[in-house]
Amino acid sequence: MENVLGLLRVRVLRGVNLASRDAGGSDAYVVLRMGDQKLKTSVKKNSLNPEWNEDLTLCVTDPIQPLKLEVYDKDTFTPDDIMGDAELDIRPFMDAIKMDLAGIPNVTIITTVRPSRQNCLADDSHISRKDGTVAQDVVLRLRNVESGEVELQLLWVNIPHAQDI
Repeated sequence: MENVLGLLRVRVLRGVNLASRDAGGSDAYVVLRMGDQKLKTSVKKNSLNPEWNEDLTLCVTDPIQPLKLEVYDKDTFTPDDIMGDAELDIRPFMDAIKMDLAGIPNVTIITTVRPSRQNCLADDSHISRKDGTVAQDVVLRLRNVESGEVELQLLWVNIPHAQDI
């Protein structure tokens, strides 16, 4: 736990209009990466609009490293097929964490990150104060694929005795 700034809880909510990789629909799962950390969701069978609603938690040691996301179609006898990828710059989220939020009402938008050519955002992404922590709602448009988006929510978890951000 040395050099850990805190925990980034990523709630992988759902996939929307994912590209089909099998005749009966795809068996989709998500892989999240940050630095050398790698976490996976469960596999959702035969769905191009899977609902995961799963929390994956990453240790943040370097606030400059992006959050990388890949969607795969689980195959039994062949390597899993890639269904797209995306990347999220967490620096605006980390900047919001550094702010003094004392006195700011609950469910207040701190800042908004807009879609651009430099990010994979499909829509405006609000960073807000929710239930005493910083949260960001994100819709990522998948790259290197015909179609698909993945909805996430980022939540910051402070840990005792963590290094200052």
